[in-house]
Amino acid sequence: MHCLGVHAILLLFLLLSLPAVSARELTPRPLPAFTQERPDAWFNSPPLKVGDLRGKVVLIDVWTYDCWNCYRSFPWLKQLESDLASRPFIVIGIHTPEFDHERDPRRVAAKIEQFGLHHPVMLDNDMAYWRALNNRYWPTYYLVDKAGRLRYRFVGETHAGDGRDRTIREVIDRLLAE
Repeated sequence: MHCLGVHAILLLFLLLSLPAVSARELTPRPLPAFTQERPDAWFNSPPLKVGDLRGKVVLIDVWTYDCWNCYRSFPWLKQLESDLASRPFIVIGIHTPEFDHERDPRRVAAKIEQFGLHHPVMLDNDMAYWRALNNRYWPTYYLVDKAGRLRYRFVGETHAGDGRDRTIREVIDRLLAE
């Protein structure tokens, strides 16, 4: 019995120490300016400016290519893009490396192709955008309203039809209706 109690306490501690996986409504603030302006730091797009996104709901996907939680979420992300293709909605990837080998732009480009990503992706090798977002986890998704304000943050692997997917879609629908 004593062992079971200790194990239950350890399990509870581990569960409580995990990042929040539900929606976190943020105090609205402007989306930080993209920290990379060089064309070679962007994939699938010329360098973007925050002003280019006005009038669209934006999902910022902070990821790195060796994170299995990140790449296992790509089927969901691509389905979301497809489902909302006719709406004023865009996904922008922010590739922030965790390990040195993930800083190589050729490797990042190869992974973008391998994963079939077609949305703009900014290379954040110096973690400047990560810091501007006050980010802590891979993957993290930020939703930005049509006025360019950060409104919501979601952390963790996401799959079509799961609770996080349903919540994100509901929030996107609300932001699109604003």
